[in-house]
Parts: sequence; C-alpha cells; structure tokens
Amino acid sequence: MARAPAPTVRVRTDTLDRFLGAVGEVILSSSQLRTAASYFEKTAEVSSRFDQVERTVGELQRRVLDLRTTPLLRAMEALPRAARQVAEPQGKRVEVELRGAELELDRSILDRLGDPLLHMVRNAVDHGIETPDERRAAGKDEIGRLVIEARRQKDSILVDVRDDGRGIDLRSVLRRALEGGHVHPDLADDLPPSEIAALIFRPGLSTAADVSEVSGRGVGMDAVKATIESLGGTIELRTEPGRGSTFTLVVPITAAIQRVLLVVVAGERVALPISKVERILELEAGAVEHSGNESFALIDDEPVLVLDLAERLALEPGPTAEGGAEAATVPLALVDIRGERVALRVERFAGQQEIYLKPVPGLLTCARALASMTVLGDGSPVFLLDLNHLA
Repeated sequence: MARAPAPTVRVRTDTLDRFLGAVGEVILSSSQLRTAASYFEKTAEVSSRFDQVERTVGELQRRVLDLRTTPLLRAMEALPRAARQVAEPQGKRVEVELRGAELELDRSILDRLGDPLLHMVRNAVDHGIETPDERRAAGKDEIGRLVIEARRQKDSILVDVRDDGRGIDLRSVLRRALEGGHVHPDLADDLPPSEIAALIFRPGLSTAADVSEVSGRGVGMDAVKATIESLGGTIELRTEPGRGSTFTLVVPITAAIQRVLLVVVAGERVALPISKVERILELEAGAVEHSGNESFALIDDEPVLVLDLAERLALEPGPTAEGGAEAATVPLALVDIRGERVALRVERFAGQQEIYLKPVPGLLTCARALASMTVLGDGSPVFLLDLNHLA
C-alpha cells in the first residue's frame, strides 16, 4: 500500500523572507547579549544558559533556511527543450540527461542560476556538439550527449555542464586573446592549458568563427562568471579537444549565511568573502613598488597588483599613511578578482566569522562595491564587499 503524501501548506515567499529576517535579528541579538554579558562576572550556570540559547537559535536558523530551499529541478527542467531548440535548426541531434535535480538550493540563488545554466547549455550545443556527419567521421555516436549533473559538497552545490563534443580549440583561444590584448605576447608561450582555457571568461573574448543568433557575440561567458561570483561562487572549465568540455559551477547552498574575513581599513571594519581569499600575508614596506598610479609586489615570484582598500572605498587614510611613522610591514589579503590574483592592502586583520547577511540600505545601493551588510556582536554594522567592483 502506497504511503500517503505528507501534508503540506503553501506559504508566500515574502512571508518566508520576513521570517528569515526575524530569525536573523534573534541571532544578532543573542550574539550582542553574550558580548554585553562578557563584561560582567558570569557563573557556570549563566554560561550554560547562554550555550543552550545559542543551540536553540542555531536550530531555528537551520529550520528556516530549509524552508527557503527549492529543488534544482526548477532551474534544470527547461534545459533539455532549450538544447533541442538550438540543435534542430542546425541539423544536430542531442540527448540531455539531468542528474541530481532533486538537490535543494536557496531560492534566491536558484532564481539567478537559471540564466547562466541556459547560456552554457545553448553554447555547448551551438559550439561544442558536432553535426551527425562530423560525429560519424570522428567515430562518435550521431547523437551528441549533454549531461547536467548536480552534487553536494559540504555547504556548496556543484553543477557540471558536460558535453561530448569537439572541445575548445585552445590555440584559437590564445590567438584571440593576443589579438584582443588580453595576454602579453612575451607570456603567451608559458601559459598552461588551464589558464588559456580560463581566458574565455574575459569580457569581449569569443572563439566563434561566425556570429550566430545563439552565441558568439563576444558576450556571455564573462557575464556567466560575474553572476556566479556575485552569488559567492566560482566557475571552472576543463576541456579536451575532440572529447568535449565540462563547466563546473560551485555555489553556496544558502545566501543568508556566509563565512568572511574581517579586515580593518581607515579605522573601519569590512568583510571579504572567504571563498575569494587565497591567503593573507605581510610584506616589508619596501617590497611594494610603485609605478605611476599603480603598485605591485612580487608574490610567489610573480608581480601582483596591489590595491589600497581604503582608497578604493573612498575612505580617509589612517594616521600612519598621513604623517606618522611608516609601518615596517604591509598587511595584504591575496584575493581573486575576475580570475586575477590581486593583493588588497589593509591596516590589519580582525579574524574570520560566519555572518548573517542583510540587504544594503536603499540609500547605499548605488555603491556597487557593497554587496550586503551584517551587525556584529558589539552592535557595529559591517559591509560585505563585492570584490569584482574594486578593480
């Protein structure tokens, strides 16, 4: 006898959003209360009660985040039809397989994941999958195969878009990159295949021999990368000529909670997404060289652009930078900005923390470098930066 489906109830999404916001305020208030209590003598019983409250609030947070999740099928179910719509006018045949569509993702992330997935599927069929005659000549089945597979890895969802087509011609990518000034000619011969493949995410770089209605207009993959990174995720590409390509999207399961690196600039604390931080380091002040309006430092035997974070955020420099004694060392956060290694100069590091994200106030939405905000345990507001808008 089949089991009866569990009873369900329909709830408006804005109601869930308000509920999550209220839970976030409870989390912040709990943290602030513990911070305030730390200034007074506490007994073991008081500490135990605080621990119990934090466990209960943490469980409430996990439950409400579960309410916001939606199966990936919502973003994946239209992809097979989209692939066929691209293939048929070109005389191509393609079979699309969906895997892991039952996995769930934060609705706010899922809503923005649909367009990148659609673009990659259309691009794979348009440029990757060959015609039946070409596939027969290459010893392949006439029907091209496209697999969209999702899997969970800790607090992230990985989505592969994999085809068995012709792959990407890396020589063509490098040639177009040289023509567009994306790569210095002296460095071209030393680039490994993985770095050449990553060049397709550069704005304005296209390897299409002909412009079609589907793709090849020099836009698209850079926009896909920007969208994924704005969600706190990453995108990777693996390709093998004659055997196909695989794009892997890595996105967080929830958009409400994020682990960050807190840094101090011009006396103000700001947060950097930890997923974009390669490492932190301190160099001697003399190791940072200046050329015109730009600064560089030699890191891992490679010149890396150094950006003064206070300057990029239009903050008044601290007293050390003004007239005080020059610091002997320079704290740097080595981060990824649009695929490039960049060192952000800060005053000091203030540790890592998992924060509850809130929208930036309406008056500050024009400041594109401010992605979201939070309130720390001591009651001070801190902005999470969108690193793509710093350079």
